[in-house]
Amino acid sequence: MRFHTRKWIKPQDLNPNGTLFGGRLLEWIDEEAALYSIIQLENSRTVTKFISEIDFKSSAREGDIIEIGMDVVKFGTASITLRCEVRNKMTREVIITIDRIVMVSLDENGKAKPHGKTKIEYVKDRLKD
Repeated sequence: MRFHTRKWIKPQDLNPNGTLFGGRLLEWIDEEAALYSIIQLENSRTVTKFISEIDFKSSAREGDIIEIGMDVVKFGTASITLRCEVRNKMTREVIITIDRIVMVSLDENGKAKPHGKTKIEYVKDRLKD
């Protein structure tokens, strides 16, 4: 699992219980999945199709730093399926896991567009070509 993004939990991210609001965390996860998929599929018209069961294992409090990790489960014809884990950066305690996030590459008409990808590519490797 590669952890790409870190977030610092601020007062505006908290629920009435004083812990990280789940909706805020899901917003960050969806954005991270979109960014990761857009870069992998090289298509800015990539959207969220499906998010599987979300398993909250612990929470975060104001001042905590969390990190969001994404890993590719599989490449479909027009999709990419990711797995996500969010953990506390300092304690390494897992906050949430999501087994499947399916992102779909679209064409200019909003229809699924085959992307031709079969493996993870890194930008540094693309620049060598």
